[in-house]
Amino acid sequence: MNTKWLDRFEEILISFLIAGATLIIFVSVLHRYLSGVPLGGLQTILVGINMGWAQELAVLMMVWMAKFGAAYGVRVGIHVGVDVLVNRLSPQNQKPLILFGLLAGALFTGVIATIGAQFVHEQYEFGAQTSVLQWPNWLVYIALPVASSLMCFRFLQVAWQFHATGVVPHHEHAHVDGLEEEVAL
Repeated sequence: MNTKWLDRFEEILISFLIAGATLIIFVSVLHRYLSGVPLGGLQTILVGINMGWAQELAVLMMVWMAKFGAAYGVRVGIHVGVDVLVNRLSPQNQKPLILFGLLAGALFTGVIATIGAQFVHEQYEFGAQTSVLQWPNWLVYIALPVASSLMCFRFLQVAWQFHATGVVPHHEHAHVDGLEEEVAL
């Protein structure tokens, strides 16, 4: 199954969320600082601008980024895992444990997605809103079932790939994507 479009969507969404949250926080801090500096008419204008929503929106964007970032981490092999004991086993004894771990991750995230969907449905029926932005809570919490479903899919995808090839995605800790090491001749 070709999931390149989903890979790109995931990467673009995470990039947008972190860049957007960073920009919002920067503008909010700049606004807060400049509002206290005597700048004549500009200070009056700045004091009149309400930036109270910035912190809540930035926090929500970071939560969404973390949820979708976890799914990305599973796909590329940078998600947190404890494999010290598994790595000490022979390759033939590793395979069932690795598959079990991946399928357990899929089961867990599938359960979280299901519970999250029920929670979002309850929020929709209840009609609760966020405290500052006054957005419907279901719109904020929809990240839980959507990102957990994506993470479940990623666990299943990695498990299938591992079953077929015997390779689990992993990230070399000393490698930085996009940078090529220059060798001095």
